[in-house]
Amino acid sequence: MSLVCAISNEVPEHPCVSPVSNQVYERRLIEKYIAENGVDPITGQPLSEEQLIDIKLSHPIRPKAPSATSIPAILKSLQDEWDAVMLHSFTLRQQLQTTRQELSHALYQHDAACRVIARLTKEVTAAREALATLKPQAGLVAPQTGPTQPSIVAAGEAMDVSEQVGMTPDIIQKLQDKATVLTTERKKRGKTVPEELVRAEDLSKYRHMASHVGLHSASIPGILSLDLCPSDTNKVLTGGSDKNVVVFDKREEQILATLKGHTKKVTSVIYHPSQSVVFSASTDSTIRVWSVSGGSCVQVVRAHEAGVTGLSLHATGDYLLSSSEDQFWAFSDIQTGRVLTKVTDETTGSALTCAQFHPDGLIFGTGTADSQIKIWDLKERTNVANFPGHSGPITAIAFSENGYYLATGAQDSSLKLWDLRKLKNFKTIALDNSYEVKSLVFDQSGTYLAVGGSDIRVYICKQWSEVLNFTEHTGVVTGVAFGEHAQFLASSGMDRSLKFYSL
Repeated sequence: MSLVCAISNEVPEHPCVSPVSNQVYERRLIEKYIAENGVDPITGQPLSEEQLIDIKLSHPIRPKAPSATSIPAILKSLQDEWDAVMLHSFTLRQQLQTTRQELSHALYQHDAACRVIARLTKEVTAAREALATLKPQAGLVAPQTGPTQPSIVAAGEAMDVSEQVGMTPDIIQKLQDKATVLTTERKKRGKTVPEELVRAEDLSKYRHMASHVGLHSASIPGILSLDLCPSDTNKVLTGGSDKNVVVFDKREEQILATLKGHTKKVTSVIYHPSQSVVFSASTDSTIRVWSVSGGSCVQVVRAHEAGVTGLSLHATGDYLLSSSEDQFWAFSDIQTGRVLTKVTDETTGSALTCAQFHPDGLIFGTGTADSQIKIWDLKERTNVANFPGHSGPITAIAFSENGYYLATGAQDSSLKLWDLRKLKNFKTIALDNSYEVKSLVFDQSGTYLAVGGSDIRVYICKQWSEVLNFTEHTGVVTGVAFGEHAQFLASSGMDRSLKFYSL
């Protein structure tokens, strides 16, 4: 009785036996199998080459296959093998051709589906924008009694960019009355600091507490602007490179509204202090008024012919100041969407980079691309003071609540403080080389100044000493804001994150 290999079913030349399965194998075949699998092919139990036991035979002779005992039989066998290989090759070529056709058809369908989706998305976006501009006013208070005005006009009825209504005596009187009230209140407060305000020694202990990165699109990363609701600083407003405006609840840690309508990145956002209304400006040259509760655009202000770079809300809550790359600043009525006045400094011919109202609302400041800071009288619409000194485009300006100080930042890696009473620079803080200043903000009491850019820094006013420094953002910081009584600090950045800091 001859031995037969359990793998090949042929007589082995070098037979061996597995102690695991007691089966006979050709040593060459079983060694290859063990090298690949490490187990016995019959039982599946672990087996190594050292365990194999050779079988000694005197003269092993492999019998010839009955069909291979003559040359004609061998040729016939080879011919049969060749025919089988050719048939199998033909079948594989047919399968390959069928698969190619199916793949081509699937790719064609995918391309057609992508085109249809893109077209439908564009149509839906256009329909939503048209619908938003046609909706009635939501969230805005009615205009004060006086000459009858339309509460909100549709975007299609918005005034042409060049058309200005003008500042009537009633508007100027309204601005003057508000300034008088604010000045009186400021004098009553004097230099007293609110008892609830966080002290400097406590502020210096602030730490990074929370980070949120899902507010804006990851495909176009970057939050470009930030603001907090003055009446409830737990409500956070952001504008992003993804063209969206987002309202976020810090306490609940959830998005309240995502407002879509701008066609380019959002450069500035403002939260109305007393209404469920927010404002946004964009490089698409428009300013939009949004109802947070309705989640829709209720007004489109078309005041500029180029990208809007800055936005500031007047203390009355009824008017917006905007600056633009078209070299003009504009003063607009948010109730009607009409531009009341629009002015440029023809002597400079430089784009405006930012704008900010003075706390009293009768003067405001603008920054220019040629490093100039200009102070304007709103009632007279004239340039009343200039602050030269920076050597790069102005990137941020901020007025202190006391009305005495103006902070400015530019692309020259410096922070300058100006005294509005003496009209001069009284302090320059040299920042690190290549430091980018993107945001400046005083807290509501005017005690602290926060700087956002390459990192976040907080200075205590009057001493102008640094009390905080945060480097948690992985991108440039584009916005900083204080919570009520500086109970927390919020920041946004090009890393798409919204961060909060507190004790």
